[in-house]
Amino acid sequence: MDDKTMVEIEAAAFRTLRDHLMNKRPDVQNIDMMNLAGFCRNCLSRWVQEAANARGIEMSKAEARELYYGMPYEDWKAQSQTEATPEQKAAFDIAFAENVGPKETP
Repeated sequence: MDDKTMVEIEAAAFRTLRDHLMNKRPDVQNIDMMNLAGFCRNCLSRWVQEAANARGIEMSKAEARELYYGMPYEDWKAQSQTEATPEQKAAFDIAFAENVGPKETP
């Protein structure tokens, strides 16, 4: 298989994953995905941002999230996410540190 075809297949798989998470399973909470799988929708949008930036395309975190979510992140969060429990938040801190790195302090 040539490189161009492989990139097209990988892109199609990514679009299918995005569609699945956004349209077929919007009920799955980001925090649960992160706690169980070590990534979530926000990670996917960050990976889009990082790929764009690596190619010299300036893209902010907010722009990447809006591109991924199809709307401003805060709008999607308000319509799709629920408040996390203290247990979920504690597990998230561990999962985030293990899979993303230490949280930045302002």
